[in-house]
Amino acid sequence: MAKFTVGLVPHPSKPVVESIDVLRAWKKGAGVHLIALRDDAARVGDGVELVDEEEFVERVDVVVSLGGDGTMLGAMRLVAPRPVPVLGVNYGNVGFLVEIEPSELEAALEGLAEQDFSLESHHAIEVSVTSLGFESSFLAFNDLAITRRPGQGVVTADLTVDGTPYGYYKADSVVASTPAGSTAYNYAAGGPIVSPAVAAVVVTPVAPMAGIDRSVVLGPKERLTFTVGEGTRSAALELDGRVVLDVGEGTVVKVRLRRDAGVVARLDASRHGRKGRLKLSLMDLPLRNDQLLELVPPEIRARFDRQH
Repeated sequence: MAKFTVGLVPHPSKPVVESIDVLRAWKKGAGVHLIALRDDAARVGDGVELVDEEEFVERVDVVVSLGGDGTMLGAMRLVAPRPVPVLGVNYGNVGFLVEIEPSELEAALEGLAEQDFSLESHHAIEVSVTSLGFESSFLAFNDLAITRRPGQGVVTADLTVDGTPYGYYKADSVVASTPAGSTAYNYAAGGPIVSPAVAAVVVTPVAPMAGIDRSVVLGPKERLTFTVGEGTRSAALELDGRVVLDVGEGTVVKVRLRRDAGVVARLDASRHGRKGRLKLSLMDLPLRNDQLLELVPPEIRARFDRQH
């Protein structure tokens, strides 16, 4: 077994002790070292070295995320300065990014040790926000949203692309997403599903009242700028579902696609793809019964046929 360091990123509140125990037992194998952030000490327990964020990013060879898609997105943002493979263990709900269930972790770790996995690159959105003379920078793997506060009117924003005026929005929210994020807020707002093989940014208004009222798909080299306009009394900037800033009239939000900003470890990419399509179909992607059946793994179909 090759020597390597595994970083642990646990869910901030859900109990993941079952998987931590599996990882600790696996750690006894030759050459495997477990590390985690000091802030996660209470969640990972004994037998795991605690380090600061800079050392974590510098030393880790692979990351195991124990949670849902939100935890996995956080792990990917954490190691974005030095992208390494991230394996997701599902302690969430729907989970489009996470691949394996806790009961599958032991076998998955052996696959990691034998380097029997494929790599799936993910694009991200680099975000620069200027407000009241201050500038802040962020990274999002799914999406950003400029969204109104409840009871505080609407969001208005002008969009320019590479410095050329493109139009304006007046809506509850404006969402800019990566291809991976196209199945999240963008999809819920009626936007298109974009293949992960495509490098693009999708901009979709939520409940538009005026201006641009449908999705726009923009290329990987195009620079987007949203200027929050008059009439926006109180709004929030959300990145991957987290509120990071309050924004108001005059705030400038610059967006560009960063290609291959993160890497996901896939033990069985084809199975994960089938599961993802099944989850989408359950959310309302229109499929006939026979097409839906094709998404069910063969072993489950065979078991069902035997019972009926």
